[in-house]
Amino acid sequence: MGFNEFDKFFRRLGEAAGVTSQSALADALGVHRSAVTQAKNKGAVPQGWVLKLARRYNLEPGWLESGSGLMRPGRARDDGSEFFSVPKVRARLCAGGGSFETDDMVEGYYSFRRDFLLRKGRPERMALMDVVGNSMEPEIKHGDMALIDQGQTAVLAHAIYAVGVDDTVMVKRVEKQPGALILLSDNKEYAPIRLRGEEIGSLRIIGRVIWISREL
Repeated sequence: MGFNEFDKFFRRLGEAAGVTSQSALADALGVHRSAVTQAKNKGAVPQGWVLKLARRYNLEPGWLESGSGLMRPGRARDDGSEFFSVPKVRARLCAGGGSFETDDMVEGYYSFRRDFLLRKGRPERMALMDVVGNSMEPEIKHGDMALIDQGQTAVLAHAIYAVGVDDTVMVKRVEKQPGALILLSDNKEYAPIRLRGEEIGSLRIIGRVIWISREL
C-alpha cells in the first residue's frame, strides 16, 4: 500500500467491522498500539494484518486492502428450488506442507441437490476448494475438489478438515490428545504435525471436508 493508504484501509475496516479506533485495531490484531501508530505514520498496512482481519471479520482481503470487489466472501445461492448453488473459491487446500493461497474470491458456483446437502450439513456455510499435493492419498488426491462445511468445526474422530495454521491452509485429519492436537496425513510418507501449548491457538478449523470430486 502506498502513502495514505492506511487511512483508506482504516475507514473500510470501520465501515465493515466497527473498528474505529487505533486501540481497537491493536486489540483485534493482538499487537501493541505503537505498531499501529507506526503503520499509520508509514501509510502502509502489513499484508499479514489484512489477512488476519479479513478472517476475523469475514471480509474479502482484496476489498479490505484496496476497496475493490465484494466486501464479504461469496455465499451459497439459495433460489428456493431443489438445487443449491455452492461457491467455488480461489483458495486451495494443500495436501502437503501448507498453501499460502488463501484468497476467498469466488470463481464460480456449482449446483447440488438441496436434499443431498442437507443430509451433509449446512448448505449456506459450504464452499468448494481445489486440493494440491499428495499427503492425503489415497483418500484425497492431487487435483480433487473438496466440499467443505464451514459450519462443522468440532473435531470428530477420523474426520477430515480444512485447517489453517498462521497464514497457510491445508487438508488433514485432526486428532485430539491430552494437551495437544495432531494433524495427520493418510500418506505415511508425511510425518504428523503436533501442536502443543500456544501452538494450538494458531490452528483454525475452517470446516469439515464432507465430499470430494475427482476427474478421471
